[in-house]
Amino acid sequence: MSLTPIVETIEARRVHLRAGKEIVALDSVSLRIERGSFVAVMGRSGSGKSTLMNLIGCLDFPTSGRILLDGSDTSALDDRAQSRLRNRMVGFLFQSFNLIPQMTVRENVETALVYGDRPQTDWSERSEALLARLGILERASHKPGELSGGEAQRAALARALVNGPELLLADEPTGNLDSRTGEEVLELLTELPAEGRTLVLVTHDLAIAERADRVLSLSDGRLESDRRLR
Repeated sequence: MSLTPIVETIEARRVHLRAGKEIVALDSVSLRIERGSFVAVMGRSGSGKSTLMNLIGCLDFPTSGRILLDGSDTSALDDRAQSRLRNRMVGFLFQSFNLIPQMTVRENVETALVYGDRPQTDWSERSEALLARLGILERASHKPGELSGGEAQRAALARALVNGPELLLADEPTGNLDSRTGEEVLELLTELPAEGRTLVLVTHDLAIAERADRVLSLSDGRLESDRRLR
């Protein structure tokens, strides 16, 4: 694990306006996430977990403060530059899979390559290699509705990784899976830091969090604790 941060937040604050009232979703959070680390993020609903993930992943801007991704200040970038940085650096994995039901597994994976810089002639080889690694190549021509929950999450993981991102943001990725299937997906995820990728995983499960190198706990938009486990 490198000590060079892939993510740095500096007094990051995110405020939403609802019915003329300010709602503080994230309140002056400063932290550094090292490359190749596994960081778990915990907290109750409304604690700011999703807001932090959205800011780190260039899906949102802070109201004040700064977010640095790979050394680039994301708030200083225009929309196009921010999208390029996000597509190059970040993969996303969600609890609900977010697969496109009308597309096959292979097509779902390759949708991520549309926004990357890899030549289209390489798409099929790249997607099939990942599907084979994740154990679902034989399901490549199936639609999401024909998959089990574990297969669907593996397909979503292949899509998240197909552009070779250095940072994977996973939001409750085992939340819709039974315990055995969830364990299988978690084992796949925990291999990523050993490959030099950075994994930031939101979870409510302390047993999952304690597999991480570090656990961040949020409460009411603030960083309540930052525990290093290894």
